[in-house]
Amino acid sequence: MSTKTAPATGRAAAPPIGWDEARSRVHAAGLAAALPVAARPLADTDGHTLAAPLTTRTDLPAFPTSSVDGWAVRGAGPWRVVGRVLAGGTPPPLTEDGTTVEIATGAMVPEGATAVLRVEESERTTDDRVTGTPRSTPEWRKPGEEAYAGEELLPAGTPIDPAVIGLAASCGLDTLPVRRAPRAALLVFGDELLTAGPPGAGRVRDALGPSVPAWLRRYGCAVGADDVTGPVVDTLPAHVDALRAALDTADLVCTTGGTMHGPVDHLHPALAALDADYVVNTVAVRPGFPMLVARVTGADGRARFVAGLPGNPQSAIVALVSLVAPLVAGLQGRSLPALPEVTLGEAVPGRGDFTHLALVRVDEVDGTAHPVRHVGSAMLRGLARAAGFAVIRPGTTGEPGARVPLVPLPLLAGERAR
Repeated sequence: MSTKTAPATGRAAAPPIGWDEARSRVHAAGLAAALPVAARPLADTDGHTLAAPLTTRTDLPAFPTSSVDGWAVRGAGPWRVVGRVLAGGTPPPLTEDGTTVEIATGAMVPEGATAVLRVEESERTTDDRVTGTPRSTPEWRKPGEEAYAGEELLPAGTPIDPAVIGLAASCGLDTLPVRRAPRAALLVFGDELLTAGPPGAGRVRDALGPSVPAWLRRYGCAVGADDVTGPVVDTLPAHVDALRAALDTADLVCTTGGTMHGPVDHLHPALAALDADYVVNTVAVRPGFPMLVARVTGADGRARFVAGLPGNPQSAIVALVSLVAPLVAGLQGRSLPALPEVTLGEAVPGRGDFTHLALVRVDEVDGTAHPVRHVGSAMLRGLARAAGFAVIRPGTTGEPGARVPLVPLPLLAGERAR
């Protein structure tokens, strides 16, 4: 797919592009600017992304290991006890039929052993021999049973979680090559915004300044309190200065408001002043169509990105799930996020030639998706009860029983199923 883009000019945008194309385009732009690779100790890799395939240094297991407590025996019984082997030791071989060593779970099976007899299925004779009948299936793990040395276990682009860290350790690895988390910043635009207290006298409370950083962190970005600026004064010089300062340290700068072309919407002229080029400029999606992603090339030649989120709060979140999530995945070297499907439990209207992202909750019993109330572009009440956005394709409506894609909100496991 081509990632050729147009320069930011400050003029009215071209017709909006399709929602699926927009996702693909920003993901490709992110991949093209994927963040540098560094080796990190295993304990410091949680939440990062594998920058190279995970391969094992040895067979797994590296040697035959007993899967039970019992007796490693050679030949037919009864067996004479000639020793003991515990986990972490290297036993001498069993060289004579009729001999056995006591063995612990996880211990190395001695060379020459023909079976392992479970301790609970064995008996000791009066002359201190061991009797019993080993099971027909081996009671030890063979070398390479899980993986062979050099085998690729996980591809590059895999998100690293505790399970991946444990697997890497079992492979004998001490470090992993990873892509660092994208550094993000947020610029809040709008003189009408209050940062404390209740709204009134023509001014509204800023809901995005406190919440967007949390969304960004759940998508894997690094963003702290010092990375949030605003409200930025509604002048072009102030917007240019704020963007330039944020781009000095951030890989991704999100802005709120100013994505249209009104009298105090300065984002497009500011991007033009920074010689930015658009990756996406408006998307055929409702709500939130005046969203954008632009690319700015730094003095070091590396691309940084500006994601323009609409000022209406729910529209801003639509922009986050539509453009920022795939962009961040690309920067991390991850695949374009796949969308699960849900069954609609109620009808969801279409939006003509636009994709409709409809907030839904998902019933935890039958798994059906149901639209929530209070879903205006300026509202957040519905979002606070939702599991994600049902995707209603252009020219269609969501009928009860239909299977449709779901854009899940980046929530903790088990949340918002109600």
